[in-house]
Amino acid sequence: MTRAALRERFEEARPRLVEDLARLVAIPSVAFEGYPREPLDDARDLVVSLLEDAGLERLWTIDLPDSGAAVAGERGGPDDAITVLLYAHYDVQPADAAEWTTAPFELTERGGRLYGRGAADDKSGIVAHVAALRAHGGAPPVRLKVIVEGGEENGKEALAAHVAAHPGWFSDADVVVVADAGPWVAGDPVVTTSLRGDCDVTVEVRTLRSALHSGDFGGPVPDALTVLARVLATLHDDAGDPAVPGLERTEWDGTPLDEERFRRSAGLLTGVDLIGTGPLSSRLWSRPAISVLGIDAPSVREAPSALVPVARAKLNLRIPPEVEPGRARDALLEHLRSLRVWGARIEASAEPPARGLAVAPHGWALRAAERAFADAYGKPTQTIGAGGSIPLAATLQRVAPRAQVLLVGAEDADACNMHAPDESVALFDLERLALAEALLLAELAEATPGG
Repeated sequence: MTRAALRERFEEARPRLVEDLARLVAIPSVAFEGYPREPLDDARDLVVSLLEDAGLERLWTIDLPDSGAAVAGERGGPDDAITVLLYAHYDVQPADAAEWTTAPFELTERGGRLYGRGAADDKSGIVAHVAALRAHGGAPPVRLKVIVEGGEENGKEALAAHVAAHPGWFSDADVVVVADAGPWVAGDPVVTTSLRGDCDVTVEVRTLRSALHSGDFGGPVPDALTVLARVLATLHDDAGDPAVPGLERTEWDGTPLDEERFRRSAGLLTGVDLIGTGPLSSRLWSRPAISVLGIDAPSVREAPSALVPVARAKLNLRIPPEVEPGRARDALLEHLRSLRVWGARIEASAEPPARGLAVAPHGWALRAAERAFADAYGKPTQTIGAGGSIPLAATLQRVAPRAQVLLVGAEDADACNMHAPDESVALFDLERLALAEALLLAELAEATPGG
């Protein structure tokens, strides 16, 4: 099919993009504990219906623990065609309607953006896959596999565990297209080429058998909160760079971030500085980062005049894309366990770390993606990183060692409010993503793997 014919077919399918997204957003498919199961089942069924309509020849579901079922499908292609695996997820974060401008589970258009929970993350990825396949008349010039999961947001990583335990169906992919990323700024054609890994670490401090009156004992007796504050202060140097020995760092050499735009996106208060040294893109995408996510301690309102005997903090460690995550985790644990603060008992433990991902900078599939996105948007494609993690992407790369992994999407970090009230996706980016993916399938069919 010529590119002109492909574009014409896409234009015929384009109006259904918003219709499909509206149907998906209307389902509150939250996979967290305490939420009903029925919406997950409804979303699963709708995904099956959409993929069937888009031309998948065989579809089935994979039941997973603590998760909505994954929908898998495939379609054969020419005898000498490569195999392309498409990924997205239909589960979403919870949404409190009181915090939204419009109903979170009703797709609403305002100012060129489509608002609704999951409109960006990641139901946009599902409808882009479907629209791209429709543009090819349901028969793209590649062997096609699709996997759409229902438990990405809850952190259980049930699909990643399934893929690791049952790699066979996934292992022959030549290209994996993960539609769960996007540009920093709406309207930019972007392919993401790196993800940081991550690990959650808990540090606990104990100084007393029980709480003590702060007037009778305060002064000579150390309280656990003060010790914890001193422990946390060792994690960064005065500039804000991580100060943990043994944490490896790398530098970003792709498209740089605009610092002023980043400050606005972050919502920094006037006078608050960005922390760390060196290029902003390296600090966000290719270097380690340590954040304090929470502290267990009495609340200010309810705190009595008593020395706190035990305090805990949850830390999040972001790991450079190509660094072995176990080494980074162990470096942080060793640092915490080595601290000596007034003889207090300091213990640290960690969750299993997730590996990052780095895409070969000159891979044949990446070059095909750059051509497809430039064609769809009408301007050169940028390559950026992502500070977050998609553990499944690294798992797929491990079980399909010859596969090129492409991270794409319509989730513009600058404005989409992912995981927050008033989540949205730019209609322009949604349409360009779907067209770019249709063009990508054609580009991949004509590319020479390894060339």
